[in-house]
Amino acid sequence: MKKCVYLLSSIVPLLLVSCHKDDDEYQPVDPFANTKAAFGDNIDPDNLYNYAGQTVPGYITKDNSGANPITDKGATLGRVLFYDVNLSSDNTVSCASCHKQEHAFSDTDVASTGVNGTTARHTMRLINTRFSAETHFFWDERAVSLEQQTTMPVRNHGEMGFSGENGDQSFDDLIVKLGNIGYYKELFTWVYGTEEITEEKIQKALAQFVRSIQSFDSKYDAGRAVAGNDGPPFANFTQQENQGKDLFLRPPVFNQNGQRINGGVGCAGCHRIPEFDIDPAAKNNGLIATLRGIGTDMGNTRAPSLRNLVKADGTLNGPLMHTGQFATLEDAIAHYNVITADGNTNIDPRLIPGGNGQKLNMTQQEVSALVAFLKTLDGANVYTDVKWGNPFK
Repeated sequence: MKKCVYLLSSIVPLLLVSCHKDDDEYQPVDPFANTKAAFGDNIDPDNLYNYAGQTVPGYITKDNSGANPITDKGATLGRVLFYDVNLSSDNTVSCASCHKQEHAFSDTDVASTGVNGTTARHTMRLINTRFSAETHFFWDERAVSLEQQTTMPVRNHGEMGFSGENGDQSFDDLIVKLGNIGYYKELFTWVYGTEEITEEKIQKALAQFVRSIQSFDSKYDAGRAVAGNDGPPFANFTQQENQGKDLFLRPPVFNQNGQRINGGVGCAGCHRIPEFDIDPAAKNNGLIATLRGIGTDMGNTRAPSLRNLVKADGTLNGPLMHTGQFATLEDAIAHYNVITADGNTNIDPRLIPGGNGQKLNMTQQEVSALVAFLKTLDGANVYTDVKWGNPFK
């Protein structure tokens, strides 16, 4: 008598049969048994969400994926890793604890809570991180790629606690921990062909998931698709929104004292349309405060895309800047309206025309118009799309 075990799986292209001599029963072995037990219908290896083939408007040309393009399998594994509290030393914190889908993958708290304290800077939104010419990440650009960035919070003592210092376990301990979890044995084999877990594999999967988070269903995108370029008024915009767009696009004209005497306010010089990504050459934006209010923090030169700053009801997706000190768009605009450059050795030269801190002298009408335009950059789908949601729920 033979007992044959059938392995039916998308992991391998062939039907594998293991036969034993005790009986004639045929017992199929499910290679995703642990995955199904953990996630139910939230993850179906045979019916994956579309991460790799999402529609991207033709006018979006920047892409920092490099040698790690998005795949449906890789992003699915990345989604699990992103939401898994097992990546923290005490099983309480995941990437999603600070980057919350309902807030455009940011945090409404000024400082996010980790396993051993709070973050040193406000949590940056993760919208459209793929569509940027800037390949460095974090406010101070200390990560040279998104891949490197993904595990740096895991290795941080305060955030996720696998630093290998201050009594923490090491990242190698995390790899052993994940290797003992059944669904990771299955998912890493499915994605990489072997259940071996490495930091590089974790980084690639997380980066693919984060890059998949995109937002192009805004009022701005609807207008841009019809207009063909950003210059003319958009037919679907109000007069106020078009005025704000013009102010955002046109550079200011300054006198010798740094006072604006004509032109727009020049936001697009650093926040470049249509991706609204930060210019890689940008330096400090004039804000050198720290989140703790002690000392200075002049090394911050990166910013997230300006898309999805606000929700449909106009509320912010979290306070603004690395300090989280601005609670409204008007507050942020007021900062740029009058720039003080004293003591800032890293300030962007575009903010100090003629060596003086810029004074845009914006009227209330101009401020309101610019706010109205910035609100057109909000899309709706990113807040609710299941493929970016928590697979453990």
